[in-house]
Amino acid sequence: MAEMTTRERFQRMYEHRDADRVPMIGGPWGTTLERWRREGMPADADFADYFGLDHVAGVGGDVSPRYESKVVEETDDYIITFDSWGTTSKNWKHASSTPHWLGRTVVDRKTWEDAKARLEMGRDRIDWNHLRTHYPTWREKGWWIHGGLFFGFDVTHARIVGTERLLTLMMDDPELVADMYNTELDCSLQLLQMIWDEGYTFDCIFWCDDMGYRNGTFFSVPMYRELLLPVQKRAIDWAHEKGIVAHLHSCGNINAFVPDLLEAGLDGLNPLEVKAGMDPVHLKQTYGDRLVLDGGINAMLWDHIDQIEAEIVRLLPVLKENGGYIFREDHSIPDSVSLDNYRRIVQIAKEYGSYD
Repeated sequence: MAEMTTRERFQRMYEHRDADRVPMIGGPWGTTLERWRREGMPADADFADYFGLDHVAGVGGDVSPRYESKVVEETDDYIITFDSWGTTSKNWKHASSTPHWLGRTVVDRKTWEDAKARLEMGRDRIDWNHLRTHYPTWREKGWWIHGGLFFGFDVTHARIVGTERLLTLMMDDPELVADMYNTELDCSLQLLQMIWDEGYTFDCIFWCDDMGYRNGTFFSVPMYRELLLPVQKRAIDWAHEKGIVAHLHSCGNINAFVPDLLEAGLDGLNPLEVKAGMDPVHLKQTYGDRLVLDGGINAMLWDHIDQIEAEIVRLLPVLKENGGYIFREDHSIPDSVSLDNYRRIVQIAKEYGSYD
């Protein structure tokens, strides 16, 4: 089969058809890229080009309340900032980790209403110069382009109110939570519609909403169906009305939500976190004719080359069958993975991910 562009490969996967090979993408930590540069990857090399991976680009805009960002404290080791979402957080400078959330502006209905009043979506929230500069190249080279959305449980607990507070509000004030979710989606869709109307079309919508952890979901199926699923379905319906697909990123064990997501029309799901109980073979056998599976290659094994080779050899022939699969790690590529190991992983994945 002739070599395809990234866009052609992705389209075949969503049509559940064979391609020249499965699409291959990856998400290395910043410290992983630093290690690979020390080990021989040119400093100016594009990660995807260097390894012969597929290219994905994203479009979107700023949907934050636009509080004035500022540095609260900075040392050689860390920086504490107050961001445009109204959240104070601490980040380490020389290590890859999630932020340490320190403080919130939105803590109740009154402060949410104050933040909501700041959410007027205008053209100044979109980087039009970036689109004008790069979009023609993305299309010319056949990249896959997604429109990014920011709404739901993950955005609300991580960026706005905090995890414990949001879970409490879901019980005590579900109407407030539903308003947050719907307002976030409305803002995102307004910006994507502006972008689309200017001729910068995209191939899918993509949003992150980590609804699970290692042992299950953060909230029950009935609560999910009441508060969040209807908002997700609105996003999916918006995409389908435009003839494009909808792809969700949700870490953790969300097996309990997958049937509802499929009923809502979801087209693709990642990262299929193996250590949390998301079994890619089971998902393929159960939902693979309707759902594009993206990920599911256990990142805990990537620094053990013999084990990860065996895992790829075991999984790829099953996952690639009849299309519907995108190769990548089940979370991100840690800095314990050497340049040589990753090069070998890509080689094996291309071999076993080929449809020839």
